[in-house]
Amino acid sequence: MALIVQKYGGTSVADLDRIRNVAQRVARTYDAGNSVVVVLSAMAGVTDQLIQMAHQITDDPTKRELDVLLATGEQTTVALLCITLEAMGYPAISLLGFQAEIVTDQRFGQARIREIHANRIIDLLRQRKIVSVAGFQGRDPKGNITTLGRGGSDTSAVALAAALKADVCEIYTDVDGIYTTDPSICDSARKLDRISYDEMLEMASLGAKVLQTRAVEFAKKFNVPVRVASSFKEEAGTMVVEEEKDMERLVVSSIAYSKDEARITITKVLDQPGIASKIFTPIAEAGIVVDMIIQNTRQGGLTDLTFTVPRTDFQAAMAIGKEVARAIGAEEVLGDEYIAKVSAIGVGMRSHSGVAAKMFTALANENINIMMISTSEIKISCVIEEKYTELAVRVLHDAFELHKA
Repeated sequence: MALIVQKYGGTSVADLDRIRNVAQRVARTYDAGNSVVVVLSAMAGVTDQLIQMAHQITDDPTKRELDVLLATGEQTTVALLCITLEAMGYPAISLLGFQAEIVTDQRFGQARIREIHANRIIDLLRQRKIVSVAGFQGRDPKGNITTLGRGGSDTSAVALAAALKADVCEIYTDVDGIYTTDPSICDSARKLDRISYDEMLEMASLGAKVLQTRAVEFAKKFNVPVRVASSFKEEAGTMVVEEEKDMERLVVSSIAYSKDEARITITKVLDQPGIASKIFTPIAEAGIVVDMIIQNTRQGGLTDLTFTVPRTDFQAAMAIGKEVARAIGAEEVLGDEYIAKVSAIGVGMRSHSGVAAKMFTALANENINIMMISTSEIKISCVIEEKYTELAVRVLHDAFELHKA
C-alpha cells in the first residue's frame, strides 16, 4: 500500500462529467489499496470570473477579501468531488486549506507556505478516508484565508506530499507529460520519461507551464517524486526525480521559450561603485523581478546597462528607470516589449563542452540575431526578436537532435 497525493487542474474538473472522471480515477487508486489525498484546483475559468466580479464592484478590492472570494473556487470542486465519491459508495471528506492546517505567511494573493500540520489528514487516512484538500489556499498565523498565486494548487499538492511523506505526487492536467519542447510549435517534440528537478526548475522558470516553479522547488527540497500525466488518457506521463547518472548522457534535454519578457536599456550610466544599486533597488522595492543583466562599456567612464523584466511589469519598470536615470545623470531609457527568450537546458552541460557554440551557430544559420546571453550550470538562454521565437525553437530542437530517444 502506498500513500499517493493526486492533484487535478482546472480543466480536469471543468464540469460535472469531468469531476465524475476524476472520482473514478481516485476510486481506482483507492481500490488498489492505496491511501489517497486529492488536491483540486477551481473549475477552469472560475478564478478569472471571480476576479472580474470583484472588479465590477471596485477597481481596487482589498487583497484580504479577494483571497476569501477566490478560495471559494476550490471549495466548490472539493465538495463536489466528495459528494460524487460518496454517491459511488466511497468514504470521502473535503478539507479547505485552513482545515488541512496549511499555514502561510501574510502576503495575500501571493502567500508562501510556512508549514503544514498533517495530523488531521493522517488520522483521516488511518480511517481509510479519501481526503480531498482545496488547493491554492491556506491560512496565515492570524487565521486569515490566504491564496498562493497562479499555479498554487501544484504547490499545495507537492507541499502536502512532502508533509505526509507520500510515495509519489501525481499532477494530472490536460497534457500527457513533459516534452522536449512545446509540441504545439514543434512536431518532432518528444515526451520525456524522466527529468531531473533542476531541469524542470529551469523549464518552469523559463515559461514551461506544466508545473509551477515553487512546486518543483518543494519537490527538490524534500525529494518528492512527481509524476505529470493527463487526466484524459491512461498513459504513464513523465517522472520528475532526483538527478540520475544516465541523465548526463543527454547534453541537452529540452528547449524552452518565453514571450513574457521585455528589455530596458539605460544609456551612458556612470561606471562607478554604487550606481547599479541605485538602479535596481527601487525596481526591487516595487516587486519587479529582474532577470538578465548586461553592461556595455563606453569610453569616458560610461556604460550602457540593459536588463529584462516580465512584460507585465514593463511600464512600471520603465517609469522607475526614467526616474532613476534623471537622478543619476544617465542619458536616456530605451525599452523593447517585442523580445523573447529561448533556452537550451540539460544536466549534461556540466560535463560536456560545445553547447553554446552549437546553439549560436544554429541561430546564426537562420539569421536570428542574439541580443543578450545568460548561462547557468545547466542552461544557456538567448534573447532574440519575438517574431523569430517559433523558428528558433524548431532550429534548436533539430540542432540538438531532441527528436531522438
